[in-house]
Amino acid sequence: TRSADTVLEGVQRSMRVAWSREEDRLTQHLVFLATVASASPYIGLFGTVWGIMGSFQSLSMTQQATLATVAPWIAEALIATAMGLFAAIPAVIFYNRLSNNASRLLGKYEDFAEEFHAILHRNLQGRDGKPSAS
Repeated sequence: TRSADTVLEGVQRSMRVAWSREEDRLTQHLVFLATVASASPYIGLFGTVWGIMGSFQSLSMTQQATLATVAPWIAEALIATAMGLFAAIPAVIFYNRLSNNASRLLGKYEDFAEEFHAILHRNLQGRDGKPSAS
């Protein structure tokens, strides 16, 4: 028969493997959300700079500065900024929510594993009639 220590070690190993797989499953999309949240403002900023540069270029080609000359480029710059923020803000919100949910759930799994180990330890100790070494 297997000793209580061998059973406990096997159960702990299985719990660690299951916990690790579950952690991977729960956090697999967090990297994408973090990337979108961090890169989107820079992409929006790039579009803003591009629009302002276009505005200055159109100003340099005319004798007189008018709103009609710069307005399309300024509008493009503002749209680029808005699109960057439009992508980044929800990504940050969902990243924080999913990250928090994953942490809470993994904490519950860890608590369960510890309780299960304690119950199993007590039951195996009673079966062998002697205290276990772990």
